[in-house]
Amino acid sequence: MTAVANSTFTAAQFNQFVRDNLNETAPAKAVSAGSYFAVDGLNSIAERTPTTDGILTSETTTSTTFANLATVGPSVTVDTGPYALVLIHCQVENSGAGSAYAGVEVSGATSYAAALNRAVNVFNSANTRIGASTAMLFHGGLTLTPGTNTFTMKYRVSSGTGTFADRRIIVMPL
Repeated sequence: MTAVANSTFTAAQFNQFVRDNLNETAPAKAVSAGSYFAVDGLNSIAERTPTTDGILTSETTTSTTFANLATVGPSVTVDTGPYALVLIHCQVENSGAGSAYAGVEVSGATSYAAALNRAVNVFNSANTRIGASTAMLFHGGLTLTPGTNTFTMKYRVSSGTGTFADRRIIVMPL
């Protein structure tokens, strides 16, 4: 609308050109505490909510490929755009001179196996429990398919028995 001097500004015009425009701002679209907005297209935003899960139980594996522990996860399912920031933490130990790893598998709209280069890794930690964390940014050559994606922690060792406790994951979809 273009305002013209001495013309009548009606309630219908106010609602269409002022109120409705204000209802398109991020504060007007916000519905969840702790959420934030990410651009999801040309002149378009989407509200995103970080999600977390944790398993405190101490469990072991001797698998030399990424696998589940007796209690699967932790795992979170979120709606993402093409990007996400994933933070993981756990206490890690190996019974011998081998290494222990905690990685993240992505399933749903996207499929990525857990990988050593995106994992918490503790080398040669014979019988020493270490608290370890890492962050992964899914972007660039490792983008996500927008939609519902599930992020699940997986575990492996190079040799020996790996013990994993206080396992936590936080996913911030972008």
